[in-house]
Amino acid sequence: MYVVIAGAGLIGMNLAQKLVDLGHTVALVDIDPVACRYVREQLGVMVFEGSAVSTDVLIEAGIRKADAVAAVLRDDALNLAMVALSKHYGVSRILVRMRHRDFAEPYRIAGATSIISTVDLAVSTMVNAIEYPEVESMMHFEQDQIEVIKLCIPPASNVVGRNLAQIAQDSNFPKGSLIIGYQAHPHEDLVIPDGNTVLEAEATVLLVTKPGAIHQIIQLFQGTNGRSQR
Repeated sequence: MYVVIAGAGLIGMNLAQKLVDLGHTVALVDIDPVACRYVREQLGVMVFEGSAVSTDVLIEAGIRKADAVAAVLRDDALNLAMVALSKHYGVSRILVRMRHRDFAEPYRIAGATSIISTVDLAVSTMVNAIEYPEVESMMHFEQDQIEVIKLCIPPASNVVGRNLAQIAQDSNFPKGSLIIGYQAHPHEDLVIPDGNTVLEAEATVLLVTKPGAIHQIIQLFQGTNGRSQR
């Protein structure tokens, strides 16, 4: 994919590096000559010095052929202009970093396909780490109606030695939840399990569930006080 990134700050640079590592072609735009020189030297990506809301600069950066645009400038008003211009040039995937929530609706109207609030993301991550220390990672989908969580199974867990079909029938396994990934050991690949997959100690599972069921999931998979009811 050809991706144009507006903004050579920490987010812009790290995003560019990740995309390059994944094999994508990146063009980065920033008005700061020092930032542009640093990115060019450190990452070796295409860098265009100038305003990211200048049509001349964007055309030079190849926005007309871009598969995606990421607006991560320091100001929401500039990001909004970048979103509108990206939409004007026919970019189908427009991502924007939002600082203030008042811009959420303007971003949608302007054509942003993904709006990422840095404040909300940081707060949510910290709250999850405080409330669910057992969970290695958590992602929210559909306006927090669905959670995808990653859990490690302790050696003495109730679920060790049981297959997924048995766990699905456990009265303590929340209805509507689903185990979608299983990694037996850290050096092995994450696989899509089936009903015959037997859970091992210290393995990792990836689950989809409702927010209100997270504590129940943790209790079942992390609990060690004997077997749960089947």
